[in-house]
Amino acid sequence: MRALITGASSGMGRDMAKYLSKLGYDLVLVARRKELLEEVKKDISTNCEIEVMDVSKVENCKKLFEKYRTVELLINNAGFGLFGEFWTTDIDTGINMIDTNIKAVHVLTRLYVEEMQKRNNGKILNVGSIAGFMTGPLMSEYYATKNYVVELSSGINKELKKAKSNVSISVFCPGPVQTNFNNVANVKFATKGITSDYASKYAIDKFLEGKEIIIPGLSIKILYLLNKILPRNIMSEFAYNTQSSKRK
Repeated sequence: MRALITGASSGMGRDMAKYLSKLGYDLVLVARRKELLEEVKKDISTNCEIEVMDVSKVENCKKLFEKYRTVELLINNAGFGLFGEFWTTDIDTGINMIDTNIKAVHVLTRLYVEEMQKRNNGKILNVGSIAGFMTGPLMSEYYATKNYVVELSSGINKELKKAKSNVSISVFCPGPVQTNFNNVANVKFATKGITSDYASKYAIDKFLEGKEIIIPGLSIKILYLLNKILPRNIMSEFAYNTQSSKRK
């Protein structure tokens, strides 16, 4: 059995790789930084190949698929955030975030779900966020990308169920996780968040069980439920106040 993980050089991608290796999966680890991928590979006990690649480029996603068509698990983990009022954020960084958080997920999911359908076997885990269910002023672009990931994943999964397929898609929607996300997004969370190791193990366990929407932690589950029942303007105000507290 083989799993392909994007964004595998650090954070949850790295920890998911280590956990899947313990479960006996061979791995294909994809990220932009070769030296970090090689460090991760040292901790892998199963067969492990590394691909130094920027998945924000569509042509790279296609090349990746052509090289590694047959995988049992695909984990779309690559992604990053961006903080600030929409009119103040760097436009090129914002577009790159869309290319990474949306385009890469879209292209790889599209290619692999078709291949998995031919075999009638396989699972895809798209890493979203609790942000994927909400409006996120001060991180509006990031929240919007994660909304796309959540809705795309859920929609395809319904199609697969209607087709009585053995292929499934899960989406992992955590709150704050202790990774390098904060530094890249230039934010400081008021709460410490769960560890990357815990988040990764929780995500993989639920993913392999076939759970569609995976939300770790009681407080984040409560937030998810509140978002479903409270008026949109109240949750938007809550999100704005929460984001404001993250200013570095």
